[in-house]
Amino acid sequence: MSKFRLDGRVALVTGGASGIGSAISTVLAGQGAAVAAHYFNSAEAAEALVAAARIRGGRALAIQADLSKPGEADRVVAATIEGLGGLDILVNNAGFLVRRCPVAEMPDELFRTILDVNLTSTFWMCRAALQHMLCKGSGSIVNMSSAAAFAGGGNGAAIYAASKAAIVGLTRALAKEVGPKGIRVNAVAPGQIATQFHDRFSTPEGRANTVKTIPQGREGTAEEVAYVVAFLASPAASFVNGEIAGINGGMWFH
Repeated sequence: MSKFRLDGRVALVTGGASGIGSAISTVLAGQGAAVAAHYFNSAEAAEALVAAARIRGGRALAIQADLSKPGEADRVVAATIEGLGGLDILVNNAGFLVRRCPVAEMPDELFRTILDVNLTSTFWMCRAALQHMLCKGSGSIVNMSSAAAFAGGGNGAAIYAASKAAIVGLTRALAKEVGPKGIRVNAVAPGQIATQFHDRFSTPEGRANTVKTIPQGREGTAEEVAYVVAFLASPAASFVNGEIAGINGGMWFH
C-alpha cells in the first residue's frame, strides 16, 4: 500500500465544507480516509460533501459547531470518534479574517473575535484531539496558518496576521511536546489562493497586483493546498514534524 494512502484512518477537518476545507475533505476521502467535515453555517455544502464521499464507497459525516465557543471542540471530537470509530488526523482549517480594521480603530470585541475564530478554536481543537491521540500513542495534526503570519497581511489585517503567527508558534511547540509520544504536528501557510475569502476581502486590483509578485504568475488553488495537507497527514511524512509548509508559488519563503 502506498504511504500516501490513508486507508483505515479517520480525519476531522474543521471548516471542512467550503473553500480550502472542502478541498481538503475531498482529497483526504479520496486517499481512503473516513472524514468528519465540521461546518459552521454551510449545512448544504457539508451534506453534499458527505453524500459524495458515501457514493464513492467512503465513510463521512458532517458536524455543525461554533468552535469559538467553549466546549464545542470537545463535542466535535467526541462526535467524530462516536460516528467514525476513532480519530487519527486533525486538520484545523477553520478560520476567518472577520473584517478588516486598523489597529487604532479596533474595538475590543472585534479583537477577541478574530483571536477566538482563528487561534482559540485551534487550541481547543488540538487539546480535545490530543486527549484521544495521546491515549493511543499516534496521530497527525495539521494546522492552518497563512503567509500573513510572515508578511504581516494586508491593510486592516494585523490581528488576523498575529493570530496566524501564533498558530506557527503553537505548531512548533506542540511538535516538541507530543512528538516523543507518537504524534506529529505540522502546519501549512498558504499565500494567495483563489477562494471566496479573497472574493470577499480583496479587491480585483489588489489581487492582480499580488499576482504580479508571484514567480509562478497566478493564484494557487484550494486543491494545491489540500494535497500538501494530505501529504503531511500521511505516513509518507512520517519524519516531518514541526514544519510550516509555505504554499505561495515562490512569492516568499520562511
